[in-house]
This record gives sequence, C-alpha cells and structure tokens, in this order.
Amino acid sequence: MQFYYGSQMPLRVLDEAEFWKQQEAEHTVVMRELVTDLEEEYVNALKRWESELDASHQHVKRFIESVIRSHNHISPSLHQQVLDLVSFCLQESVAFIQFCRQVKDESAVVSGNQTAKVVIDHIVDESEYFIGIAQTILYEQN
Repeated sequence: MQFYYGSQMPLRVLDEAEFWKQQEAEHTVVMRELVTDLEEEYVNALKRWESELDASHQHVKRFIESVIRSHNHISPSLHQQVLDLVSFCLQESVAFIQFCRQVKDESAVVSGNQTAKVVIDHIVDESEYFIGIAQTILYEQN
C-alpha cells in the first residue's frame, strides 16, 4: 500500500481491509475445496470462519460508505471508529492465521498433502501482508 493518499487514508485503509477480509473468507472455501477429506471439526470451523470473515467484510463495506458520504469531512469519532475497526480486523487476521497453522500442524489429512501445506502457507502469507498494512496505519495514528 502506498502512503501518499493524504486525506484519502481512512478510505484507503478501509479499502485494504475490505479486500483482505473478502480474501480470507474465500480462503476458507479454498481450504475446504482443496482438502476434500478434511476432518469434520476443521470443515465446521472453516465454515464458521467464513461466516465471521464475511460479516467483517460487510461491516467494512458499511464504513466505506460512511466515509464516502462524509466527503472527506471525517469526524474525530468516525476516524476513531475506523481505527477501531482496522484494529479488530487485524486481530481477526491474527486469529485466522493461528487457526490455519493449527490445521496445517494438527490435521492428519493435511500432513500428508504437500499441496495443501503450500496453499495454507500462502494463505497465511497473504493474511500477514494485511496485518503489516494494518499495523503500519495504526502505529502512524498513535
């Protein structure tokens, strides 16, 4: 993400969060589709994650609409709510990464599937990319 957006920064960080929450939700489907014989506990957990990540995605989209409608006159309250939402999205991504690593490390089915391990590592890398963006924004604001 480039850092020359100036007053567009709240919208830019929301745009990143919106994209990555959608990606993470889609990644739950990728994992289920790739590992068709995945243990039921992980399949059910992936479905819950999909639902939670989709809810976050929708929440971010609502905030994008609020920022757009503010015509760059973002109140301190809205600005703080954006930062709080980004912080929540960051923590959610941290938890999602932990879950993905758990699946990779503990699933007997995944342990024998090199392709699944590579894909899960890629999913983790992408979520870590979003975390880096979110941390940079949050640290700049403090």
